[in-house]
Amino acid sequence: MSKEQFFDIGVNLTHPSFDKDLPQVIGEALSVGVKKMCITGIDLEDSIKAVELSLSSPETLISTAGIHPHNAKLYSSDYFSEIYSLFDNNQVVAIGETGLDFYRNYSSPKEQKKSFEAHLEAAIDLQIPLFLHVREAHKTFFEMLNPVKDSLPKTVVHCFTGSKKELIQYIEMNFYIGLTGWICDERRGRHLKELINLIPSEKLLSETDAPYLIPRDLDSPNDGRNEPKYLPHIVNEIASNLNKDRAKVANRIYKNSYEFFDLDR
Repeated sequence: MSKEQFFDIGVNLTHPSFDKDLPQVIGEALSVGVKKMCITGIDLEDSIKAVELSLSSPETLISTAGIHPHNAKLYSSDYFSEIYSLFDNNQVVAIGETGLDFYRNYSSPKEQKKSFEAHLEAAIDLQIPLFLHVREAHKTFFEMLNPVKDSLPKTVVHCFTGSKKELIQYIEMNFYIGLTGWICDERRGRHLKELINLIPSEKLLSETDAPYLIPRDLDSPNDGRNEPKYLPHIVNEIASNLNKDRAKVANRIYKNSYEFFDLDR
């Protein structure tokens, strides 16, 4: 058995593509050393499913609860109060996935900002880790975060693909940084390979964001579905770009993840 331990901080196990073989997906991840997986909630219905799934395997699975910016149009005070109630469950370890995504604008910027504000208020109130998403919206994202940065709980910018300037701003706010298989992409991930050494070792996290973002350098089934079992491949690329031993990097990230989600409480 591998001495390495891996922690997937962001995996969408409630996605319909996993319905047919979820036990196998989880089992294969465990077999390669992925000992912990955090299921991301993207709306009320999905967050409830994530909680239920994490309760079915509490030693392996944990979950978040929140409204993804794509779904921000669903936000209302009553709707969010139901999400808020999920934080009473010990398996729910973070607020989110929340933030801003002006690339798609499936919800309007106004709707996204209103939902994001509610999540920020809840995170400050409850002091539960905050799980953030941002795409093509950094300026507004930063403007909303910066005034409350000293009141925020531990915060991760998941699936980081941004610029050097953005990364430095997040690091200065003491945020954690989540890296996905994007770093395995010689074309789109080239800048991440150059930026990775700027991330403090204690703030580095890893994730698959499965079933999305399968590493482009990976021989995968024709359906292109990403899975948590591919996390060691991503961490291997991270370690290679850091010029460090994979086992040491994997175990450091595992420790960081435990600390981020307050799992040692």
